[in-house]
Amino acid sequence: MDTLLSILTTTGIIIGVILLFNLMIFIHELGHFWAARWRGLHVDRFQIWFGKPWWKKEVNGVQWGIGWIPAGGFVSLPQLAPMESIEGKADLPEGLKPVKPLDKLIVAAAGPVFSFLLAVVFAVAVWIIGKPVAESVGTTIGYVQAGSPAEKAGLKPGDTILEIDGAPVTKWVGNMEGVTELVMMGERDTVDFLVQRPGVEKPLLIKSGYELPDKKWYERKAMRMVGIVKADPCVIGSVLPDSPAAKAGLKPGDKVKAVNGAPIMSVAAVREASKSGVPLEWTIERDGKEMSVQVTPVLPSNWKKGARDAQPIAGTLWASSFDRTQLEHPTPWQQVGVSLKWMGDTFQKIAAPKSDVGVEQLSGPVGIGSHLYRMFSSPDGWMMVLWFAVILNVNLAVLNILPLPVVDGGHVVLSLLEMIFKRPVGGVVLEYVQTGFVFVLMAFFLFVTFKDFGDLFGGGSKPSEELPPPVFRSADA
Repeated sequence: MDTLLSILTTTGIIIGVILLFNLMIFIHELGHFWAARWRGLHVDRFQIWFGKPWWKKEVNGVQWGIGWIPAGGFVSLPQLAPMESIEGKADLPEGLKPVKPLDKLIVAAAGPVFSFLLAVVFAVAVWIIGKPVAESVGTTIGYVQAGSPAEKAGLKPGDTILEIDGAPVTKWVGNMEGVTELVMMGERDTVDFLVQRPGVEKPLLIKSGYELPDKKWYERKAMRMVGIVKADPCVIGSVLPDSPAAKAGLKPGDKVKAVNGAPIMSVAAVREASKSGVPLEWTIERDGKEMSVQVTPVLPSNWKKGARDAQPIAGTLWASSFDRTQLEHPTPWQQVGVSLKWMGDTFQKIAAPKSDVGVEQLSGPVGIGSHLYRMFSSPDGWMMVLWFAVILNVNLAVLNILPLPVVDGGHVVLSLLEMIFKRPVGGVVLEYVQTGFVFVLMAFFLFVTFKDFGDLFGGGSKPSEELPPPVFRSADA
């Protein structure tokens, strides 16, 4: 029964992702379609996805269809510009009148406008319903990885980060302004931290190096890391049966204050101490009182020794602050503004010569679909999907209005040139340019899709190699 429920849940999520993608495509193309009908242009086809249609039906002189390449859609408008390299040859009726450049401009811009309006619709829904946000406020370091660039630079648990590379920070993650994002997207040779250290009157400027974890050639290049983890109260959420923690008498709600006398400010520090598998003295707080218990971490009975990430653990599940969420209600314009800022920051980092952010960090339909799948799979994930849909549609609107061949912005530019010079751009030259750019777009699409699959299946993270949920036997602890 559980297996059947899991299959149905997974199937439902996949269908939800596909429907959301196609809704975005449909609304965008519907803008072109309605504008074309309003301005009197001949509409040959309306198709979701590219390639030869596997389903088609003619209604009122328009062929409606679904292609076999899941990478967008189109409304075939032969009077707008030659697009046979993408849309195929159109069946043109005789006696088509020339189209005014203003009509072309309106039709070309209608798709991005409709995408933007759909983003606003989703944004209004988020404004009313709310967006779950993890409690990531606070910039105090809770753990510094041994041997990491941060440790070598002198960063310590308890340091509160005030600025990174001159930019003030008030949260650990979020809106491209948190500690995590500013480290990842840095452009300097070092990551410059301004920190307030307990017992030290003036803030300290600490220049840290960074590292780029190794990746397989088919995966995306890793982003900058320095080896720090946010300070977080180590509160036990649950205790696994027959685990060392259960044998030690630990209970949900217990707060770990120290291990072997060393203050603990992050779950990562507890996990690191547990790796050795030797007896540990935990100082915990329960009902306002401190007490000490001895815990000897062991390898769960269903984990194979030597497997990736398999190490002794105490058998506690933690009530991390990142698991505790609150609902925010950002206005539609705040959401659109954040989406535009993210796009601008991303393009700026891609163009920056010293940034480690490159074109390969961009995602195609597979990567975006995978991200949506993870959102749908989480508690209240549908609310996060609504918020993410705002970002996706703003991106779709902006990218399509860029003044590039093939996309809508290119048609807008052609219409403006026709208005200025009183004649359309030469058809043969234009078709060569359009066809060339089609190959560029397809190459980019294949590249990011290849990286998407590399992230899904690469790096030794195949499902068959993942550790199962830990199970303990009475003899283990």
